Amino acid sequence: MGSLSRLDLQRSLQTLSVLQWIPVYVILGAIPIFLIPYFLVFTKFWMVSVLALAWLAYDWNTHSQGGRRSAWVRNWTLWKYFQNYFPVKLVKTYDLSPKHNYIIANHPHGILSYGVFINFATEATGFARIFPGITPYVGTLEGMFWIPIVREYIMSMGVCPVSKLALKFLLTQKGSGNAVVVVVGGAAEALLCRPKASTILLKQRKGFVKLALQTGSYLVPSYSFGENEVYNQETFPEGTWIRLFQKTFQDTFKKIIGLSLCIFHGQGFTRGSWGFLPFNQPITTVVGEPLPLPRIERPNKKTVDKYHALYISALRKLFDRHKVQYGLSETQELTIL
Repeated sequence: MGSLSRLDLQRSLQTLSVLQWIPVYVILGAIPIFLIPYFLVFTKFWMVSVLALAWLAYDWNTHSQGGRRSAWVRNWTLWKYFQNYFPVKLVKTYDLSPKHNYIIANHPHGILSYGVFINFATEATGFARIFPGITPYVGTLEGMFWIPIVREYIMSMGVCPVSKLALKFLLTQKGSGNAVVVVVGGAAEALLCRPKASTILLKQRKGFVKLALQTGSYLVPSYSFGENEVYNQETFPEGTWIRLFQKTFQDTFKKIIGLSLCIFHGQGFTRGSWGFLPFNQPITTVVGEPLPLPRIERPNKKTVDKYHALYISALRKLFDRHKVQYGLSETQELTIL
């Protein structure tokens, strides 16, 4: 009875750790967005708002220059519960030398990129132990760093803007041993994510290759097997009113905040129920062989295309080598759009 109770407690803590993830960002974002104007206009505590805005202005460039990571935050026990919910695993196939800098390109985006977050923005799967001497930085939307409190929270985990300015600084101005992690397909790829699908956006995504050439960084393919299995995405037949409504809503949402909105669901709190908790499906991020690139300040299109093709070849090799081991069939192919 005691062991059963402990098991139930562990499962409850794992569920809560996942459940808190998105709401925490919403709450932390809402506090300054609502309180700063309120204090400034309606209360005698206007100086608090002035100081908060002054600090934001003074500290504005920090998030584009490596941020303020915290080993304490990255090692919170919370993330270990989060990792064990699925579970999430990080697999190394080759060593990464601290003598170089790297762009780790990850696929697929999935709905919420759980694998990238747990493996690279926390120490729950032991990144520092698996890749000693390498400091990871996870790229995300620039707009996240415009919000006080939220920017401090995500900087503490080693998250940076996925902008050329920020990534180039990390790859050229912070010495060696840095690895920026970029989910190449971006939010648009989320619309392609569903169980057993292996479709990614990559054919026209060449900016990361150009950046690697400009900075002389090594390109590293990585694939998160199982990322597409944790949610079911709903699609509706073309020509129906609900499909038209869905497409209009998606297009509007993308224009307003630059994100693609998909309709998805997972499981609820009880077995077999519907909800927005992800399914307990394993996610394994396999990090492949580094691809050395020459440093070319102004690479032409032909050069970028050449190394983009080499990257695609390396990614396909990584996918085919590990797909059966991590839940896909021998006949499953990686579809690149």
